[in-house]
Amino acid sequence: MASLLKSLGLIADPTRVRLLLLLKQEELSVAELQEVLSLPQSNISAQLSKLKAAGLVSDRRSGKNRLYSLDEPTAKEADSRMHFLALLEAAGGELREVKKDATALKVVLQKRERTAQAYFDALAGKFGRHYIPGRSWKGLGETLLKLLPPLVIADLGAGEGTLSQLLAQRAEKVIAVDNSEKMVAYGADLAQRHGFKNLEYRLGDIENPPIDPGTMDLVFLSQALHHAQRPAQALRAAYALLKPGGRIVLLDLLKHQFEKARELYADVWLGFSESELHEMMGQAGFTKVETSIVHRESQSPHFQTVLAMAEKV
Repeated sequence: MASLLKSLGLIADPTRVRLLLLLKQEELSVAELQEVLSLPQSNISAQLSKLKAAGLVSDRRSGKNRLYSLDEPTAKEADSRMHFLALLEAAGGELREVKKDATALKVVLQKRERTAQAYFDALAGKFGRHYIPGRSWKGLGETLLKLLPPLVIADLGAGEGTLSQLLAQRAEKVIAVDNSEKMVAYGADLAQRHGFKNLEYRLGDIENPPIDPGTMDLVFLSQALHHAQRPAQALRAAYALLKPGGRIVLLDLLKHQFEKARELYADVWLGFSESELHEMMGQAGFTKVETSIVHRESQSPHFQTVLAMAEKV
């Protein structure tokens, strides 16, 4: 380990503080650090080299990756390391990015866990890859819907209400909200023709849905959040609708760079990263936030779908 004075000089840089605080928690690769910090790989690698040269960070080879961690002090260095870590924590307390880093780290570790399961998924996840008569995703979806308890559900940004009508097969009541008069009229007519008496369409905005607060068991936002002017407000509104113990299920686009989506699909936001969803949902009041990538389109621009679920305590 470097002398205490040299170490103090190293943590004068905010990026190095953030790196050290992350490596204090977990052994991470450069790619994982890049995802957490949202900084260029060259910047991160340069800072890691300085920290390694100073004896604060060590690395090891793991397959194709090189993993970095906080260097273990010798017995002689234990006291100075303890003082250094206390100063490091204090420095981190002055950086607002550190809280975001903690959220992003959780997402990265969840991804790592899913990657570790990829081998088993490759063996077991054969569903849909080969034709088998009578087996379909629609059939599986319909089966799972039948297992849902009879809930009171809000489908926000419902469009014509395809999801709403599927949910209404089992729900106690479904309220579908959309800001397009034509969509609401079309959906309401379709629901009437199909005999759904427990499905109601309402004209309104997902940032201020026309539903009494504290009355919903479940809120769905399916490919709607990236159309909101203020996504964080839409999530706060969803939280307000739920009863204690209620849940939110959100499907949206993973963050992408396809700018034409704004013109082609009237998208306001180019999707959201998993860490952004974690942060917004947490700020809205939700707990037990879980995210995962559930689909990747095979055709360009290869949109990916992120699933986020959380609970209102």
